Amino acid sequence: MNTDIKEIAQRVKELREVSDVSLEDAANKIGIEPKTLALYESGMTDIPMGFLLDLAKMFGVELTDILSGGLPQLGTFSFVKKDHGIAVERRSHYKYQHLAANFSHKLAEPFMVTVESNDDEIHLNSHDGQEFNYCVEGKLMIIISGQEVIMEPGDSLYFNSATPHGMKALDGKPAKFLAIIFNK
Repeated sequence: MNTDIKEIAQRVKELREVSDVSLEDAANKIGIEPKTLALYESGMTDIPMGFLLDLAKMFGVELTDILSGGLPQLGTFSFVKKDHGIAVERRSHYKYQHLAANFSHKLAEPFMVTVESNDDEIHLNSHDGQEFNYCVEGKLMIIISGQEVIMEPGDSLYFNSATPHGMKALDGKPAKFLAIIFNK
């Protein structure tokens, strides 16, 4: 299992325990089953980004605190060189780079996401807020609200991220897109 997932899982559990919130109460506030939260905290399964966003909001912390264990410090601007965003390893077919991890009090969470080509079934997820995706490279299929949207470089998609959605790279090649998640 990915070490980063285990470290994130440990921070999730520690945040909940330090805040003196029971597993059941935390799960209920976020809208998931307690057994699902326990599985996330075990570090033995992928933790959806939407859940992490909801958790950060619930506890009043920055997503960066949970992802990297560090506190964002910048308040005027954050500059990130190409391919130097904070890596967030969560799923084997997805590579996330957080593009503003060091900026505090963000109104949005920007990520450069690379999706490797695979034959796996598309996993759907949902989270509070809204999301903007802009295809940079490759060809990407996004399933949203049961509909297929095919994105190519230059195409964009804006949607209510509470709607179940998922994606997959097409044509046997990786696809890269900018994802900006707007917090509610």
